[in-house]
Amino acid sequence: MNAPNFLSPAKSRLMDNPSAAFLKNLSLEITARQIEKLPILQERLPKGTPVFIALIDPADQAGQLAAASALRKAGLEPIPHVPARFVLDETDLKNRIAALAGEAGVTQMLVLGGGAPTPMGKFDAAIQLLQTDVFQRNGVTRIGIAGHPEGNADITKVHGEAVLLKALGEKQAWLKANNISGFIATQFLFEAAPVAYWASMLRDNGIDLPIHVGIPGPATIKTLVKYAAMCGVGNSARFIRKQALNITKLLTVNTPDEFIEQLAVLHFDRPELGIMGPHLYPFGGFDKMFEWLTPKLNG
Repeated sequence: MNAPNFLSPAKSRLMDNPSAAFLKNLSLEITARQIEKLPILQERLPKGTPVFIALIDPADQAGQLAAASALRKAGLEPIPHVPARFVLDETDLKNRIAALAGEAGVTQMLVLGGGAPTPMGKFDAAIQLLQTDVFQRNGVTRIGIAGHPEGNADITKVHGEAVLLKALGEKQAWLKANNISGFIATQFLFEAAPVAYWASMLRDNGIDLPIHVGIPGPATIKTLVKYAAMCGVGNSARFIRKQALNITKLLTVNTPDEFIEQLAVLHFDRPELGIMGPHLYPFGGFDKMFEWLTPKLNG
């Protein structure tokens, strides 16, 4: 893997604060239950900020819908997850997409396979949901798909890395054929070099969707290790795991400043890679995240 040259004299070197400029493109991920934090989100985030609503519990569709409605009323942009393996059949899909679009004014969604080991119904892949044409019939104009710069162990273990690339290509082709704007939202990771390598590989294979990179917000080393283990994060987590070996560092708060700086360089100096913005996961809680983030947005 060839690491990007973060020291090359280019556009980012001429800017006062490329990280702050890059952070203006941020999006945030919450769960339906975290909508209780809406007052702080409304106060601290710029109007129109995209807020993704993960569906962790398949039985919490009503909570996801309520969260989307609340975000819309607060002036933020709700982007609910639609995991294929949580959808029973086409009728179920029609009902939930119609509700999100009709009751919450949702026009953007993240369509993904989902983390369930076995499907609850007839769908097990995002492309199957897209091919129903339910989304465009409900006025959805922008759809995100999942990306895995460090691979997806559940898939590659069985089918190999080429399957992930093929799936991205199929979904991009569907989006373009249906005149729907698309983007890639990645799994979280901890360093920029794998992102640059992966993005370059996508472009070499004709996949040109803009990329929003998953970044863990400030959190203790212990918390980050837990989420990295739960989500199967790859080699970029080696620094976090190494820190965890020192018990005195487990409660040390790690911030993603260096990661943000490196991604900002990629954004401004290598626009062909399409690294568009940071997608923040508030693993350490909203207080820690906004204590870190607010001065950067206002600076």
